[in-house]
Amino acid sequence: MVTRPARRLAGWLAASLALIGGAPADGFPVTIRDATGTAVVIPTAPRRIVSLAPSVTEILFALGLDREVVGVSDADDYPPDKVRARARIGGVIISVEGVIALRPDLVIGMPSLQHDQLARLRALRLPVLAVDAASVDETISQIRLLGRATGRLDRAAALAEALEGRARQVRPAARRTVYIEAWSEPILAVGRGTLADDMVRRAGGINILGDRQGYAQVPAEVVLARNPQVVLMLYPGKERLRTRPGWRAMDAVRADRVYELPTSLVSRPGPRVADGLALVARLLQAGP
Repeated sequence: MVTRPARRLAGWLAASLALIGGAPADGFPVTIRDATGTAVVIPTAPRRIVSLAPSVTEILFALGLDREVVGVSDADDYPPDKVRARARIGGVIISVEGVIALRPDLVIGMPSLQHDQLARLRALRLPVLAVDAASVDETISQIRLLGRATGRLDRAAALAEALEGRARQVRPAARRTVYIEAWSEPILAVGRGTLADDMVRRAGGINILGDRQGYAQVPAEVVLARNPQVVLMLYPGKERLRTRPGWRAMDAVRADRVYELPTSLVSRPGPRVADGLALVARLLQAGP
């Protein structure tokens, strides 16, 4: 039988531990400063998670959170067998009502895509964690952060260390100038501050539009004037690119160094980031 003094002593010890920074055995509650600068308090390990971005979804499943993920974005396609069975709650424009209906104890989204909508969810007092990554290193840090937020620290650490090891194995290729195209009409090029640009730089390439920020509309004349040695396309459009007026004279086209890449490997900051980096390095090394 527990006496009243014993109960009081137990309560005092718990309060004292809290004051000096003690925490429960599972590591919760945790406070995380997210990508919007908000201090997000997660009281217990989340049991119902809604992911608003494909990259986040991939990370969550890689951390073994199969049961916890109850909702995903319309753009999610990997891993196919797992996302297929989850509720869909929209993409860049999300269904707030759909999110609420899933009764999440954690919603994870990307402010670079959904800033206003994340703010709206927060205004409705939903538990929101905002994450973003625009490089290989930031992706690995994001994996560790999500491991902390979900109580999967060990798995996140193991995955992060494996990705760091694979990234270190990539050897920079000969210095070639590279043009990265995300879309054709209008021409949307990929500049600095993006995951694809970081991969090109790490692989030894020089992004000819590294003086532009993010995804930028660029006149064809600018690309032709800078005459890249390699073209990386984030959509299927290699043959159409060849038929553009003047583009056949481009060094990359003449040397047949125009490549279509799986978009998800080079634009999603997730657990396949090392695969994307290795692919970019291999393509920059290809050919004479």
